[in-house]
Amino acid sequence: MRQGIVVSSKADKTITVRVDIARRHKRYHKILRSSVTLHAHDESNNANAGDTVRIQECRPMSRMKRWRLLDVLERAR
Repeated sequence: MRQGIVVSSKADKTITVRVDIARRHKRYHKILRSSVTLHAHDESNNANAGDTVRIQECRPMSRMKRWRLLDVLERAR
């Protein structure tokens, strides 16, 4: 399971989610920030851009979709 922010919900039944990752460098102990964008299946077109969502890995639904929407944690203002 991962938590992220919806970047785009323009495609039908698909959302693009940005997951931010912050980790510490092993030697220099500086915090490194990176992000990854994932495509998730949204059956009811429930999520919109800016929402905070929880997604879970699942079987491949298409060439790029390997995640599905579990629930919307917080709506965008």
